[in-house]
Amino acid sequence: MIGETTTAAAVCIIAAIFATLLKQYCREHAMFCVIGACVAVGIAAVAYLTPIAESVNALFQKTGLPQAYLETLWKALGICYLTGIAGDLCQDCGETALARTVELWGRLSLVLLALPLLESLLNTVTEVLA
Repeated sequence: MIGETTTAAAVCIIAAIFATLLKQYCREHAMFCVIGACVAVGIAAVAYLTPIAESVNALFQKTGLPQAYLETLWKALGICYLTGIAGDLCQDCGETALARTVELWGRLSLVLLALPLLESLLNTVTEVLA
């Protein structure tokens, strides 16, 4: 695990150095370098997601809660990571307005995703109080 983390960190550091050097000549190529490193490390990170997902699924099944809750959790995590990375890339390009817009979109997506859970919670509270 330490070796893989070191490799991921090295890929990111090397990409950052190349991007810094490339910015002097062509900002577009520098951005593609950064995006390539993000994709490479992201794909490698997916390999770690499988055992984590299996462990969380096993723990969640012990609770007896509906599977839809866990699916909502995974979707929320995905939205958070995707909008965070997209916002950071936009920020690196100097596009602050785009970065804030994608972050706003992510926040609104999370609210929309949580609405069925909120409805379920309110129904449960109403039944208990009635």
